[in-house]
Amino acid sequence: MSIVVTGATGKLGRHVIEQLLEKVPAERITAVVRDETRAAGLAARGVRLAVADYNAPETFDGLLSAGDKVLLISGNEFDKGRPAQHKVVIDAAKEAGVALLAYTSAPGSLTAALADDHRATEEILLASGVPYTLLRNGWYFENYTENLAPVLAHDAVVQAAGAGRVSAASRADYAAAAVAVLTGEGHENQTYELGGDTSFGFAEYAAELTRQTGKEIVYRSVSAEEYTAILTGAGVPEPLAAVFAGVDVSIEKGELEITTGDLSRLTGRPTTPLAEAVAAALAG
Repeated sequence: MSIVVTGATGKLGRHVIEQLLEKVPAERITAVVRDETRAAGLAARGVRLAVADYNAPETFDGLLSAGDKVLLISGNEFDKGRPAQHKVVIDAAKEAGVALLAYTSAPGSLTAALADDHRATEEILLASGVPYTLLRNGWYFENYTENLAPVLAHDAVVQAAGAGRVSAASRADYAAAAVAVLTGEGHENQTYELGGDTSFGFAEYAAELTRQTGKEIVYRSVSAEEYTAILTGAGVPEPLAAVFAGVDVSIEKGELEITTGDLSRLTGRPTTPLAEAVAAALAG
């Protein structure tokens, strides 16, 4: 039995592989990648590599085996029909008779367009009959902390989220939840709503940046239309900018404030706090 991770060289996938290596022998881990050269370091540590692409169904032929546990990390090609891409893996999992397929989805409360592909994938997975776990990941701190340059340049956090709050957590936190499911028992046909232990608003985020940088950073709340224009002006494709603005509208509605406690229960530890996430970003 192997633990198979798709998108293994992506930002989340790398965290998952690193944490799996702390719990299981490397030879039990299969990293599914599109570019083998990007995973040379994993191969050197004994991780099995499998080259496959969501856009090429034949590359998954024979890749999975009966009894495998699979983590399907959602694709990031928003313009290529992600549910159809994900179905390639689900079909391969059904054909092989895997023990479990865990999918990184979006919160059930999220109504923004970003959630549409996830809901469609969930429907495909549930209809397949494959034992599943839905890891409905909330928002990532890194969605903000990896883009601090314009914030620090203009001394302003600009979002279209009003006074809404978001229960963010780090990629490492969400990876730990996935690892707990892949290495544990009793997660079949379960849905977990995952988010940080403590939510924050963007005025608080700006205040934390102020505290840690010594610069006076303010939160400027704008309309979804203005935010879309700001993003497109910075080079973000308009369809993707509209998706991000839609997420902010959902934050204002409270749709990304997750109160289940599922994430810390799965990982057995508190989630990363805002101050720690900001400090790590500034140090990096």
